[in-house]
Amino acid sequence: MFDRNAGNLGVASRFAPPSSRRVFSEVGVAAFAICLIAGSVLTALFNRPVLIAAASAIGLYLLFAAKVARQWEKVAVLRLGRYKGLKGPGMFFIIPVIDTLSDYVDQRIRVTDVKAESTLTRDAVPVFVDAIVFWLVWNAEKSILEVEDFFSAITLSAQTALRESIGRHMLTEMLTDRDALGHELQKILDGKTTPWGVTVQSVEIRDVQIPQGLEDAMSREAQAQRERHARIILGTAETEIAEKFAKASELYQDNPVALHLRAMNMLYEAIKEKGSMVIVPSSAVETMGLGGLAGVTALSQPKA
Repeated sequence: MFDRNAGNLGVASRFAPPSSRRVFSEVGVAAFAICLIAGSVLTALFNRPVLIAAASAIGLYLLFAAKVARQWEKVAVLRLGRYKGLKGPGMFFIIPVIDTLSDYVDQRIRVTDVKAESTLTRDAVPVFVDAIVFWLVWNAEKSILEVEDFFSAITLSAQTALRESIGRHMLTEMLTDRDALGHELQKILDGKTTPWGVTVQSVEIRDVQIPQGLEDAMSREAQAQRERHARIILGTAETEIAEKFAKASELYQDNPVALHLRAMNMLYEAIKEKGSMVIVPSSAVETMGLGGLAGVTALSQPKA
């Protein structure tokens, strides 16, 4: 069903990824807790408050310094605002306050849902197209340093490219050849995103919706085309049958014996199929030379 009012929210807000910036890591939190416990135990044993203060200081350092990147993640380290390099996957340490981290970049294949609502095709038909984009970050350094928000950039670029591609195609092309439209979008998007360190692997057109009135009209048109085709086939069959009968009449015209044999065969087939007696005018029987009604009665008798 074509819904013109569907999806009033912006694409970026609907499909924005969860925040990938983490202040504390699991290892840092665990190290901080261990330091506090150890400091408390040592203070209780030796009655020296300085031990818990030292343990707390070490714990705070590890809390902010110890970082962990998962197997599929990369993160950029900035030292006093200058790029120092990428870290991850695994555990690494930074200098608190001096070093800062960018968002963690997921380098797995990701899927983005893109919609183009009420977009006009080349033949001025409003359509609602739903597509999915498969992409991945192949160069985390470029995606972090050269694009402010590469996820929103990819999503909005995909939506724009989808609208442009719809405007260049006829409705019938979009309905019958979705793969070609998907390949075209993939090439357009990949050309835009490659300088960002992102590659678009494929684009799949998931759904193409048209207004309900136009859908009904197309259905009636298709039904009329099928009925027209059926009538043409029926007329062709009638023509071929008439031609065969015309040729048969030429063969029977000068061969009365063949005509009588054909009549007898037709009569026999009728009696055999129906399983009952067939009444035939006497003039027709005499013409066929069946020997009168006795011959017809003999034909109607079932075989022993």
